[in-house]
Amino acid sequence: MNITDQDKEILRELAKKYMSYATLPIQSEKRELWRSLNKLNMKKPMLAIDQMPWHELDVDGSLICRVENPYFRGVEWGLRMEIYKWEHLPADMVLNPYITLNRPIGNTGYGLAFQSERAVSDEKSNVYGYHFINQFEEPEDIEKLKDPIITINREAEADIIATAHEIFDGIAPFKMAGWIMHVGIWDFISQWMGVENVYMELMDRPEFMHALMERLTQATIRQIEQVNELGIYDINTNMCHCSYTFNDDIPGADCDRDNPTTKDGWCFGLAQLFSSVSPSITAEFEVPYMQRIFPYFGSVYYGCCDRLDDRLDIVDRMPNIRKISCSPWSDRENFAAKINPAKYIMSNKPNPALLATDSFDEDAVREDLRRTIKAAKDNGVCLEMILKDISTVRYEPQRLWRWSEIAAEETLRAAL
Repeated sequence: MNITDQDKEILRELAKKYMSYATLPIQSEKRELWRSLNKLNMKKPMLAIDQMPWHELDVDGSLICRVENPYFRGVEWGLRMEIYKWEHLPADMVLNPYITLNRPIGNTGYGLAFQSERAVSDEKSNVYGYHFINQFEEPEDIEKLKDPIITINREAEADIIATAHEIFDGIAPFKMAGWIMHVGIWDFISQWMGVENVYMELMDRPEFMHALMERLTQATIRQIEQVNELGIYDINTNMCHCSYTFNDDIPGADCDRDNPTTKDGWCFGLAQLFSSVSPSITAEFEVPYMQRIFPYFGSVYYGCCDRLDDRLDIVDRMPNIRKISCSPWSDRENFAAKINPAKYIMSNKPNPALLATDSFDEDAVREDLRRTIKAAKDNGVCLEMILKDISTVRYEPQRLWRWSEIAAEETLRAAL
């Protein structure tokens, strides 16, 4: 792989700094706290922060990438992000004691691109809104969907590994990061059809929507089978959907770590647009299909921005779920009262809108956190809180840093 001496030096210096943090004793302490949470033996509510407005956060130039090699520029960006988070908003983050390198995995997808019209909401940040064009108007349109073809470029991977040895040997170990699957099929459908069209078809032509889900379920299972044949699933990042996955059971003792499969890792599923339909729609159009897909995985993180407190009994019908999202649109008290504490972790999403107001209200942040912690504690529920989907901090990164400090104070105060 063509990489300059200057690129190597930049990466080495970043790796040294990363490893100086990643080998601190507190990393092992945090890792064990996550491990306890994930086996439903919580020591304290756990915290993570992800999906941030990076274009608003640089205060000293430390987020400016300078590596020229395209692949290792991505590695550089990953190191810069992790170092920044550790230095400014660590919460309960854990730095792996090695650098992760993405495997060169190819995916043809379902053979159908999204068609949309774009509306600019913020030119500076490249944040956009979209109107999606319906591509499924007739039953025969379902035939547009193809089985994904999954590949890995072994030659390119060997080149990446050889170059990584040149750069990092003597400074930092590294591991290859495989694929984590997003099996929220309704996210894809909403972008192929437009959300409004999906709602209309669920009412007017339910048989058509079942046919669409059946085709996509078959294609997704074929995708899973190929991933497993290639042995390229992820077991090294210890993350899934912004949540830490440290666990004693996954991957299991029988895992072939050179060829991990979906049984050795986590996936995430969701049906976000179902927040605006009845729970019975989730039961009919999501559950039977995920009952066929989720058994392929070791564990499942379920939900995202969707409201789920009114249908937790329905979510319970799907197998292998370990964490369930409690978004700002869920009634958190109702969620904590209804979730089964013997099976699931409540993965709360604190409201990121509190970071976007005209002035940052620390009291409101503290009250929001305390309310969630109380709801979980009153019901004996294991709790993690993941601040994510942060669109803006009004170009005041200190708001995010302060949120991390307040959240750390409140979770330690609530330690069991």
